[in-house]
Amino acid sequence: MSDLQSLARRLMALDDRIVACMKCGFCQQVCPMFGATMMEADVARGKLALVSNLAHEMIRDPQAVADKLGRCLLCGSCEAACPSGVKIMEVFLTARELVNEYIGLSPVKKAIFRGLLTHPELFNFAMRVGSPVQSVLFKKNRDAQHTVCAPMLNFMLGDRHIRKLAAKPLHSRYGHLDEPRMAGGLKVAFYPGCMGDKMYVDMAEACLKVLRHHNVAVFMPKGLTCCGIPALSSGDAKGMIEQMQLNLNLLEQGNFDYLVTPCGSCTATIKDFWPMYAERLDAGMKKLADDLAAKTMDINQFVVEVLKVQAVPAGDGATVVTYHDPCHLKKALGISAQPRTVIAANPAYELKEMHEADRCCGCGGSFNLFHYDYSRKIGQRKRDNVVASGAKVVATGCPACMMQLEDVLSHNHDDIVVRHPIELYAETLK
Repeated sequence: MSDLQSLARRLMALDDRIVACMKCGFCQQVCPMFGATMMEADVARGKLALVSNLAHEMIRDPQAVADKLGRCLLCGSCEAACPSGVKIMEVFLTARELVNEYIGLSPVKKAIFRGLLTHPELFNFAMRVGSPVQSVLFKKNRDAQHTVCAPMLNFMLGDRHIRKLAAKPLHSRYGHLDEPRMAGGLKVAFYPGCMGDKMYVDMAEACLKVLRHHNVAVFMPKGLTCCGIPALSSGDAKGMIEQMQLNLNLLEQGNFDYLVTPCGSCTATIKDFWPMYAERLDAGMKKLADDLAAKTMDINQFVVEVLKVQAVPAGDGATVVTYHDPCHLKKALGISAQPRTVIAANPAYELKEMHEADRCCGCGGSFNLFHYDYSRKIGQRKRDNVVASGAKVVATGCPACMMQLEDVLSHNHDDIVVRHPIELYAETLK
């Protein structure tokens, strides 16, 4: 009975948060999912109408509700465009949590979010075992993006073109890293994220190269796990909180000035969602999450605003590069100019803006897993804009976006390389 009363209170609280929606349709203009399907149910306005009647819909057909709420990239475009200031992302995440509490988390998601990702040593072991098997399951594509595909697994993965797991992940290369400060120098905690640790290791190495060039000491504790955004996006707040606690307990051991990460999604999660969900924990953990969020920065922002790296004129014969704004980085954190400055710090590149640079690429984390057909369709629009820019390189500040861009570019046989802005700047350093 108490569980039902709690559920009723939380549903009523959702109603209070969406009452400001004016049904104006501004969200329709910017929603990448609506652009792909042209269905009102896929736009924020339609989903908010669903949420407003959530109690009745959950009783009638809870799985259908979960499916409808899942048809969203959580890119935040609607919230950024909302003239009424409705906190749409918070509403959708809470609604997903409530629905999943009602119907129960699937065994597969529970195994991943509460089993694998809350035990980083097990997660790392699974990746180590999986790395050598790639040569059997995956086939190399002849593309500029150096992707692979797995025809034998198309029934499960779809026809994805992705990077291979690194032969040696970042945590294996460095273990527990706790460098001493240089005289009067800065020290940062470096949070590479799952993809920076296990897939885009060269990008993570470029970050460390930049930090060391600027005499910044690095703290990177052994045992860091996922930031929790995949679990949270799937409605598993409990799994997300467990992952957050593991990371907070490790990061608490370091003495550093900033936490920097090269992943826009990780940065937004640590800054916005860790403090929010830490409210469900004790006061000490809440303070720790608040303090950490206050000194967390995207690495592009850190390089420009703290290390004072500046743009320089492009040299003769510079390679044309365009930039894709990751949704969480620009729409949630307002980080847009800084990555462009980092790119322009290398005179070997000339930045040329693409059309719709801040429109979602279609990845959306777990959305890509469950709605790959729509993800590809949305990604194709991004790919067309990249190609139309005439660029030979497309840079972006989120590994998930890098993965999505590599997939769509590879499928189209485009001779365009995907890089992180930090990788381009690192090329200028000895």
